[in-house]
Amino acid sequence: MDNEPHAYIAALRNSHGRLASLIEAMSEEQLTGQSYDTDWTVAQVLSHLGSGAEIAMLMLEATLAGQPMDRAVMGPIWDTWNAKTPQQQAADCLPADDAHIKRLEGLTDAELAGISFHVFGMTLDAPGLIRLRLSEHAVHTWDVAVVVDPEAVVAPGAVELLVPQLTFLAERTGLTEAGPLRVRLRGTHPGVDLLLDVSDKVTLVPWPAGGAETDGEIATSTEGLLRLAYGRHDPAHTPPVRVTGPADLLDRTRAVFPGI
Repeated sequence: MDNEPHAYIAALRNSHGRLASLIEAMSEEQLTGQSYDTDWTVAQVLSHLGSGAEIAMLMLEATLAGQPMDRAVMGPIWDTWNAKTPQQQAADCLPADDAHIKRLEGLTDAELAGISFHVFGMTLDAPGLIRLRLSEHAVHTWDVAVVVDPEAVVAPGAVELLVPQLTFLAERTGLTEAGPLRVRLRGTHPGVDLLLDVSDKVTLVPWPAGGAETDGEIATSTEGLLRLAYGRHDPAHTPPVRVTGPADLLDRTRAVFPGI
């Protein structure tokens, strides 16, 4: 997978453009109606992306200054966005998002190379830091897109760059209660071949060269695997999939990933 920071910035810019087109075409009823996320309207998804852009900007400025980000500022930012009307949330989302992306686009190669941000027990370089925002942006843009097009997919350019997130999501959000379970997950465009193991912990690793015993196999697009890992793979929004194994294998695998 491309680990060049400019590729992530370009994908983030493309996701911004897609989101802008969606917002422009939305009716008032759609804006205040249900998004894919059962807890949020479309406007609330846009509020989340807008507040996320402001927080991402603070994270970026902190790491460029070599300082930790003051997490106490996050609550007031969320409160400010939550207090906006749906119309304000939609109108303010794109400018905040654009400001963050422009800041990324203006960084020099030396500034990008010097990024080192500590979060979630990890130290992220520039691609890792930008990938966090891209994963949030591309998936929540899909949450909006699917309202107007049930066949919508996560942007292909983002999918390829977000493959490394699959392991992170499995380990951080996977539910051990869904196990024991071992499944081979195979994806196309781009090609991936993974082993999901649910026992006392959840792991997702490259398929071992010597093979492994499993409960079965799920083969689909890598975009489908990405949505599976993000909890966005319900029966009404399932891309073509081939399941080898028990009849309930897909449902059991879905149950591993509660979504974020």
